[in-house]
Amino acid sequence: MMTTVRRIRRKMISGTSSGFTMIEAIIGIALMGIAMLGLAQIFLLGVANNRRAGEIASASFFAQQRIDYLRALTAAELDGYPSAARGESADETIDANGDGVSEFRRITQITPGSLSYTVKILVFPAAQIGAAAATLTADPWGNRARAVINTVIGR
Repeated sequence: MMTTVRRIRRKMISGTSSGFTMIEAIIGIALMGIAMLGLAQIFLLGVANNRRAGEIASASFFAQQRIDYLRALTAAELDGYPSAARGESADETIDANGDGVSEFRRITQITPGSLSYTVKILVFPAAQIGAAAATLTADPWGNRARAVINTVIGR
């Protein structure tokens, strides 16, 4: 035990230090900064992916909502779709949160068959509200469609 105390005293008297130099500290801080930049990029990518996933979930809901509405119509009502008397529109904007700004555009296409109707619902983000419907329906994925649902309604 006594020898340990003597060694410590000798180190204190000799002036040798086992701490970090200024250059070592600066290099350590720089490495931590670079690591934090990488983490920040991953965080921003995660936020963007979560936002897009939320848009896709909402768009899928709005497409399914329209399909459920169409399934409740009679054959005569489907033949006359969209009806201004019922307040229907085959190309409409959707204000999802009621703030007065439309977040989505929903396009409904119905093709009558002999015993059924083929229905295609396309939902686009707000950036596509001013685009021509023919352009959007010709290339939905190229125009960033968030949901495209096809179904058949029998009557």
